[in-house]
Amino acid sequence: MKILLIGEYSRLHNSLKEGLLELNYKAYIKGFNDGFKNYDIDFKLQKKWDDGIRRKIKIGIYKLTSFDISSYLTYRQFFKNKGHFINFDIVQLVNENSFYCQPYFEKKILKFLFKKNKKVFLLSCGLDYLNVKYIFEHPEEKSIILPYLLGKVKKNNFLNVLKFRKKSFERLHDYIFKHISGVIASDFDYHSPLKDNSKYLGLIPNPINTKTLKFETLVISNKIVIFLGINNESYFKKGSDYFEDALKIIEKKYSDKVDIVITRSVPYAEYINLYNSCHILLDQVHALDQGYNALEAMAKGKVVFTGAESEFYEYYKLSEQVCINAKPNLNYLVNELSFLIENPQEIIEIGRRAREFIEKEHDYIKVAQKYINIWNY
Repeated sequence: MKILLIGEYSRLHNSLKEGLLELNYKAYIKGFNDGFKNYDIDFKLQKKWDDGIRRKIKIGIYKLTSFDISSYLTYRQFFKNKGHFINFDIVQLVNENSFYCQPYFEKKILKFLFKKNKKVFLLSCGLDYLNVKYIFEHPEEKSIILPYLLGKVKKNNFLNVLKFRKKSFERLHDYIFKHISGVIASDFDYHSPLKDNSKYLGLIPNPINTKTLKFETLVISNKIVIFLGINNESYFKKGSDYFEDALKIIEKKYSDKVDIVITRSVPYAEYINLYNSCHILLDQVHALDQGYNALEAMAKGKVVFTGAESEFYEYYKLSEQVCINAKPNLNYLVNELSFLIENPQEIIEIGRRAREFIEKEHDYIKVAQKYINIWNY
């Protein structure tokens, strides 16, 4: 079986590819690799007119004509290299806008993919039409729209979310769902919007390469190290503001017991090693389930503040914490951090359980086999 994974922005497709290769399948990742994170791609498409003076010209033309030069150039680039995207048994799109094009050009590319390959599946692991529709209809639930609704994020900085509310993206969604063989969710943040959809094939946990992520039992001989890796582009969406405010209080309260490390927008290869010496990692607050960064840190045995709502514990039948459910509440975060600092043995136990959970539920080879089973249904 020959498999094409299109797009990457969390290392999900890289880990899935590694699992598929272990199972002796031919698997390739092609498309975009998410900017500064610089994930591995077998054939990489290049974003054009995306910085400097050309970006300013592009924006000016778009405002005057609604024509996006970058979309057109991606479309041309794709068809110039179309031989890289044909004759696959399975194609999986990383989301509904895998090529970052305006719907007109995105549809042209997708039409080619549907025609030239056997089966095409969609992965829901980020923003898409149904997900955005759902979270706006359920503002009471934890999601990335909370900072927008609170006025922390301006409309111009939220366009990558708001675009999925446009009629053009609704039509693109309808076109995709008409032609795909099915859609798969990667965690609970994407499960609820899909659960009643006829094309929904179920939730498959994120694959984590447990061979490359070394587990070490946490040792607390001196200070407790707390790590916060900030992505400037998603600062409020992930709730990094809550974490920063909490850390200011913790630093004053426990100056003799903690070391705090904060980084900003570093490449993935650097980021994954920067937190090796930490005990606690702060990931995100506006989530129901763990994202990819959280899972990789848990695989290393870190205590991670991330999404872990009741649905998560019920689904996996967990009776003990494997991470800390983060909430957009300053006092709550300070109290949770304070408890761990004052009870360091609990840090060690949660870290151990975190690794056991990843090995049981997220092992990349086991997860790759689940994909194979669903693709062949």
